[in-house]
Amino acid sequence: MATNRIVRVVKGRRPRVVVIGGGTGLPVVLNSLRNMDANITAIVTVADDGGSSGIIRDYINVVPPGDIRNVLASLSDLPKVDLDVFQYRFRTNDDFFSGHAIGNLIIAALTEMSPNIFDAVQELSKMMHVDGQVYPASNTKLTLHAEFTDGTTLAGEHEITHSGKHVKRVWVTNSDEPENEPKSVISVIASIMQADVVVLGPGSLFTSILPNLMISDIGEAVKQTSAEVVYICNIMTQIGETEGFTDADHVKVLNQHLGGNFIDTVLVNTRKIPGGYMDHKKYDEYVNQVQTDFKSLRDMGCKVIQDDFLSLHDKGAFHDGEKVAKEILNLSLQSGNRKNEVRR
Repeated sequence: MATNRIVRVVKGRRPRVVVIGGGTGLPVVLNSLRNMDANITAIVTVADDGGSSGIIRDYINVVPPGDIRNVLASLSDLPKVDLDVFQYRFRTNDDFFSGHAIGNLIIAALTEMSPNIFDAVQELSKMMHVDGQVYPASNTKLTLHAEFTDGTTLAGEHEITHSGKHVKRVWVTNSDEPENEPKSVISVIASIMQADVVVLGPGSLFTSILPNLMISDIGEAVKQTSAEVVYICNIMTQIGETEGFTDADHVKVLNQHLGGNFIDTVLVNTRKIPGGYMDHKKYDEYVNQVQTDFKSLRDMGCKVIQDDFLSLHDKGAFHDGEKVAKEILNLSLQSGNRKNEVRR
C-alpha cells in the first residue's frame, strides 16, 4: 500500500470523492487524491475512438480501454515495474502491435472473458490492487456526436476533434443499438448520489467531460446529488472546442447541456504561463491560456477558488495535482460535515 498519505476524515470516514471525465489530466488529480487518502470513485468516458483504443474498439468490439487503463494505473498500488509493463506501448515499427499499450490489450481480453466491461474493470481493479473504484460510464460502447457552429454534424470523437470546425453541442448514442438510449449502471449513479464532492475534469470539455454527462441518468444524478459539484477549469483553450473561451464560457456550456446551473464551485488557475514557454508543436491542440471572467461565474451561482494551480514541465502547462487535490478534499470535508449536520 502507498505510504506517507495525508489522512482526512468526515466524521470518522474517508471523504467520498467522485471524479468524472477522461483524458490525460484526470490521472494526475486522481493520484494526488489517492495520496491524501480520499475514497475515490473515477467514472471514465467510454466514447473514445482514437489511437490504440479506437483500433481495439473497431476490431474486437469492446468499450475503448485507453482512459480506463490510465485511471487504473493512477490508483494502483502495484510496484512501479509492474505498472510500467501495464502502461508499455509498442513501438510504431512493431507491425503487429504497433502503437498498442499492453494494458489496452489486457482490458480487451478481460472484457471478452467477462459478461461486460463493468465486471471486467472490477476484476482488473482487484488484480491491480486499485485503491478506490473505477467505473466505466456505461456498460456499452458509445458514439459521440457533435453539432458545429456552422450547423453541420459529425459522429466519432476522432472525426470531431480533427474536423477543423467549432463545436456547438454534443450528445451520445449507443454504438451497437442506436435506438436504445444510453444508460449507466446502478453503482455509478449510487456513487454520485452518496458522494461528498463530485469533480468534473480536468479534461477536454466536449470530448472528455460532456460525453459522460450526456448519459441521461448520470447527468440527472449530477444535478440531483447533494454533493458539492466542482469544475476544474482547463488551463488552456483547445482547437475546435474552446478557442477564445473564458472560464465562465466553459461553465456556461456545461449548464446549457444539462439545462440549468448545477456547478457549485470552480477551480481557476491564476498563474500566467511565461511567454514562449509552451511547445505548440508538441501540444498542438492547445491555443491560448484560459482567461477569467469572475463576474459571469458569480452570476451563474458559482463559488470561485482562484490560486496558482499551474505545473510547468516538459514544455507544457498542466494542473498541479497536489494543490488541486487539497482544495477538493477541503470542499469534500465541508460538504460531508454539512450532510452530517442535516442528518442529525
